[in-house]
Amino acid sequence: MRKRLLTFLIVMVSAVALLGFTGCGKKPEPKPEPKPAAPQAPRQEAPRPQVQEPVRRVEERATVPADLKLSSIFFDFDKSDIRSDQRSAINRNAELLKQYPSVSIRIEGHCDERGSDEYNIALGNRRAEATKRYLAEYGIASNRIQTISYGESRPVDPGHTEAAWAKNRRSEFVITAR
Repeated sequence: MRKRLLTFLIVMVSAVALLGFTGCGKKPEPKPEPKPAAPQAPRQEAPRPQVQEPVRRVEERATVPADLKLSSIFFDFDKSDIRSDQRSAINRNAELLKQYPSVSIRIEGHCDERGSDEYNIALGNRRAEATKRYLAEYGIASNRIQTISYGESRPVDPGHTEAAWAKNRRSEFVITAR
């Protein structure tokens, strides 16, 4: 028992001594404060030679015509992908938007009357977003484009035939800023 107590005391003293050596470090010496610099006389720069600045050409922006109109594009029944026969119309719109970078637009997605109101709002949104993505891939900044879906609520042809429905399945381009 005595031997155990002696071993325990040696271990404890060693541990305390070890902690004492490692725990106490030398305090860092305070850094001397910098002495204030003597006031200096203001520096005089040598006069610059007179060089005429080149006249900078102001880039002229194309004036947006008041009658600028963008074409609608049309979709197949229950589809939101851009049809191959509609690419020329959307490409013309993209070229006009590139020509007039100050123009911002709203793409309105529309559907025919078939389907529920909720479904047609969602489909019109997919059509508007697909149109926006196409323009963005063409190089038109997406911050110039807003989208909205009107579903079946704004038909261009109120008829109840396939010909009328084909006219109503569209994305329209509305200029919001010139």
